[in-house]
Amino acid sequence: MTVRDSLDEPRIIDTHAHQPTAEFLEDAGGEMMQDAANRFGAEMETWDYEEMIEEYHDHGIGKAILLGWDAETNTGNPPVPNDYVADVRDEHPDFFIGFGSVDPLKDDCVEEAIRCVEDLGLSGFKFQQIAQGFDPSDDEHTELFDTIEDLGVPVVFHGGNSTLGACSPGGRGLKIKYGNPMLIDDVAAEHPDLKILIAHPAFPWEQEQLAICQQKGNVYMDLSGWLPKYIDEQVLHYAKTVLQDKVMFGTDYPMIRPEQWFESFDDHFDASDEVKRKLLWENAEEFLEL
Repeated sequence: MTVRDSLDEPRIIDTHAHQPTAEFLEDAGGEMMQDAANRFGAEMETWDYEEMIEEYHDHGIGKAILLGWDAETNTGNPPVPNDYVADVRDEHPDFFIGFGSVDPLKDDCVEEAIRCVEDLGLSGFKFQQIAQGFDPSDDEHTELFDTIEDLGVPVVFHGGNSTLGACSPGGRGLKIKYGNPMLIDDVAAEHPDLKILIAHPAFPWEQEQLAICQQKGNVYMDLSGWLPKYIDEQVLHYAKTVLQDKVMFGTDYPMIRPEQWFESFDDHFDASDEVKRKLLWENAEEFLEL
């Protein structure tokens, strides 16, 4: 009997989900996504949102943050358009929470951020600094984060290494230094009203990530992108104790599926039901102001 079995209806929130469709896996992802799939041992298959939602409901998940993607300048691949994310959200408003993406290297990134919130009604933003090839602490991005802070919506930053481009020559030119969470600490310090979620246990910088989450009241983290059996023991310990109010569930769907994640979670996360409820939905409800 798990805490999920006690739910009368799906209530768990996945804070990190991508499109299981060609828009993300093939168009935006290209060769670097195929590298990641090979690393995960996953097939580059696609399926529709109805199938995705049914899968999620079967595992007690009632909502998911659906992430936009725009790394066009650095990768040359087309984005997952913000209008597309908003359309999918509108087709399934009770399930998807839409987060937009802006390419910080594009001249119109500030205007696009405003449009995402004020015109499309998106609920936040996703940045993948390795794919986008930028240092969020650089002063040239201050206006963008000032604007998002003023818009009053949260942001998701990628944390740690990335399997995009994994094992390819030169990693397809992607630079993992941009995944160091210490670069996010600068943004958090300078934008105290900006709520930040660091996605993934930030290997190999987990201790830096834990320190930032502990010291910055506006910074949180999720456990997406890794099966719990592979997550550093210190991260799991902090998730059960001093950071139990700041750690959230996430999958990195479709690379990691809910059934896989929960099987590993049940085997490797020994905590009280109170802590599990926080991690699986209560912390996300508060973060997203649901």
